[in-house]
Order: sequence, then C-alpha cells, then structure tokens
Amino acid sequence: MFVIKNYVTTGGTAFCALAIGYLMQNGTPAPDGAQAPERVAAEHASVVPGLEGIVLTSSPSAFTTNPTPNRVQRTLQPSRSAPTDHADCSISARATAVTGAAARLTVKAPCHGNERIEVHHSGLTVTQQTDSNGRLDLTIPALSEYAIFLISLEDQKGTVATTHIPDIAHYNRVALQWQGDTDLQIHALEFGANYGGTGHVSADPETQGLGTVVNLGQTGLSDAGNIEIYSFPATQSPQTGTIELTVEAEVTASNCGRDLNVQSLELRGDRQLRSSDLTLSFPDCSKTGEFLVLNNLFQDLTIAAK
Repeated sequence: MFVIKNYVTTGGTAFCALAIGYLMQNGTPAPDGAQAPERVAAEHASVVPGLEGIVLTSSPSAFTTNPTPNRVQRTLQPSRSAPTDHADCSISARATAVTGAAARLTVKAPCHGNERIEVHHSGLTVTQQTDSNGRLDLTIPALSEYAIFLISLEDQKGTVATTHIPDIAHYNRVALQWQGDTDLQIHALEFGANYGGTGHVSADPETQGLGTVVNLGQTGLSDAGNIEIYSFPATQSPQTGTIELTVEAEVTASNCGRDLNVQSLELRGDRQLRSSDLTLSFPDCSKTGEFLVLNNLFQDLTIAAK
C-alpha cells in the first residue's frame, strides 16, 4: 500500500558538487602467482598480506550536518590469530560471494558483543552492531570484482576479508551514502513504470520490478553511516529502454533548515566506479512532514535488451 504524500520538488540548485573522481578497486585481476581472493576468505585470514596496519582517515564533515574542520584518524590493529575461545578476544571475518553480485560477510568478535562496528568497501562505509556474542552477518551488494572489506570496531581493532564476485559484470548499480537519522530513498521507475505500479522499485518490499534496492544502516545513532543501493541485472534484461532514478527525503525536525552531505557512487556499463560528493539543503521547519523529490541526483539508466 502506497500513501499519497506532500512533496517539495527540488531542482539542480539543491545540490552543489564538491568532488567527482574515481575510486580504487577497479576490478583488476590478481597477478599471476598471487593468492586468489576467494582462498584468502576461505582460510578465515585475520591479516591479508600487504594490508597490515591500514589507516582509515575520514572527515567528520563528509556526511554530517554542521561540519567541523577536524579530521579523525583510525588505525586498524588486526588480530593475529584465529580465536580458539572467547578469552583471547581475536577478531576474524569471512566474505563469500552470493547470488546477485553480492557478498555475505561474517564477522566474529567474541569480546565485542552488542557493539558498534563499521564495514568499509569500495568507498562505502556502513555502521552496524554486533549481536550479544560479537557476531555480525551482513550481505552487501559489491562494487568491485575483487571485493575487499575492512572491518573496524570502536576500540580501533579490526580485520580484513576478501572475495571474488564473478557475476558483477552483469549488474549496473547506483548507491547513496550519508550519515545520521535522515532517511534517503532511491526510487527506480523501470521502462516507463508508474509510481506504485509494477516496475516501481524501492526498498519497500511491496514494490516489484527486475531490479532491487537494499538499505543498510544502524538506527538510533545520529552519526551512523547509512547506504542504499539500487541494482539492475543489465545483461539479463528482456527489455530495452530507460530506468528513471529519483531520490526522496522526508523533512523532519532533525534535518529541517540544515545541510546534509551525501555521496553518490555509480557502477554502469563501462565498469568504472565513479563517485560524487554533494550537499543537500533541507527547507525550513515549516515544511516538516513533506518530502523532497530529487530528480537529478543520478542520470537515468539506459538498458539494451540482450
């Protein structure tokens, strides 16, 4: 069931582009003689050679309102051995390719139950929480063929997991990431679909289409990293045409009259991952409860039937 809402349409002036560039992890095959990424994951390696002592550097202003100029540096301290019992507090992670060009990530951190955990992949950062036993089981749509996942905990301990995503070339993807309680929603209207009809795809499980939208984040944390990703199986499409992409954002008491920094990432037919940093200005609090409809954040996808 879809509810009719009040909307505030926002054009190109709602955003100012801060930076556009290419990200790392462009899917270059591993060199001859190198250990295959899927073997690294299968062996539950806590430290991947060449990735020891990784420093994650982020700016608090990257995805927050009221940005500050200070930079925060977090250094991963990889665990050195697989856990034999809960007393040794070792951390391990395994990534396994699953259908839909995604990776299932399993993290074991026995001394970090019910704690905040961050997963970094191809420029994305998502905040999650471990269960009471210190475990995390998460499926993430991948943005690179040889996918690397960096896992960091609040005490600056962390580990790495990798896997090979063999079917990623079949998918086009667009992603958003931001920080805080604001809910950004990707909506895809596939091949002329109407809003609320077949072919309208969003994170709402009632929507139906060829593509899918996944929303990941941790509610209840004002500085949590959130991501939303739309995936379309472009090489398997029975139709030719255009997919219209829009983003919706509700105006709430926590974001009205403020700026929200967001980042878009796009993986299209040329297999190059591109990112753009953008600033979204929310209207004043008299518009609370209404929705922004952002029609120009992503270019529409053009699909040729195979």
